[in-house]
Amino acid sequence: MAANSQFSIAVHILAMLAQSGEDKVKSECLAGSVNTNAVVIRRLLGHLNEANLVVSQTGAAGGTRLAKQPGDITLDSVYKAVNCGEVFALHPNTPSQDCPVGKNIEAVLCCIQKEIDRGVEARLAKYTLQDIMGMVEHAVA
Repeated sequence: MAANSQFSIAVHILAMLAQSGEDKVKSECLAGSVNTNAVVIRRLLGHLNEANLVVSQTGAAGGTRLAKQPGDITLDSVYKAVNCGEVFALHPNTPSQDCPVGKNIEAVLCCIQKEIDRGVEARLAKYTLQDIMGMVEHAVA
């Protein structure tokens, strides 16, 4: 089962925008770096725009830039913006309520799922886009 890659793609997009400074970047350019379709990029940019992390302008002179300084964008805000979902999915069908495990397993797993998600968000809150940019620059050097 594949993991959701929206978060990592969103961080990639934001890092490219941070590197571009005040210059607007077209979704096609972002898509080329991510190696995906521009439609995927535009969908993610929509989420990032709703979260006030980017500012986009349509048209021939359009493009996207960061709405905030890289040091003011925490990774938990990116995670929340792209709504990655929970770390694991619950049963697609309701388990048997006649089974002692089946009637309680979803409630138990739901509590664990929420605890894990809070932990992920708390850990991501410790990093900013500026931190990521420093790591990228150090990795390249």
